[in-house]
Amino acid sequence: MFTGIIAHQGRFRGYRKGRSEMAVEVPGLAAKLATGDSVAVNGVCLTLTGTDRDALRFDLSRETLAKTTLGALKTGDRLNLELPLTLAAPLGGHLVSGHVDGVGKVIRWSSRPGGKRLGVSFPAALRPFFVPKGSVAVDGASLTIASLGPSSFEVELIPTTLAATNLGALRPGASVNLECDMVGKYLYNWLSRSIP
Repeated sequence: MFTGIIAHQGRFRGYRKGRSEMAVEVPGLAAKLATGDSVAVNGVCLTLTGTDRDALRFDLSRETLAKTTLGALKTGDRLNLELPLTLAAPLGGHLVSGHVDGVGKVIRWSSRPGGKRLGVSFPAALRPFFVPKGSVAVDGASLTIASLGPSSFEVELIPTTLAATNLGALRPGASVNLECDMVGKYLYNWLSRSIP
């Protein structure tokens, strides 16, 4: 379980074994982790399989490659990293599982006083899970939906978010991992099953 508050950034070092393993360079973080630990990488919950100096290694399943952006990375790409929530940590964002619901596309940027606004299109199947002022994780970062349309939403990015995540480096056409609000998904599922 995660909160969507990005505490670390890494750089994609490359794939191994075809695309079934990836390496992420994160100076100083490898010493704090052990094989088997969970790490959210651009919003995808992965299991640490090993370390090489300042690099973390993760296996990539076919499901992960098919349903997320992790199979299309380029060497040097910046990645958002988050360690799991502990009972002693504050819940600063929203509950994020690291199970990506779909891949969206950056469609526009606009400057605003105090930050920027990012527009993202999403697959039609995800529309029931978005609400205005609701939560969404974009590449693992917990954000609030500022405006919502039939096939896209916009989020406000404050300078702190732009500095602490890779979101400011995204350009129109870039793919992003999306995770809808967990509570909303469960509620929608329960209501859709209980209404005849």
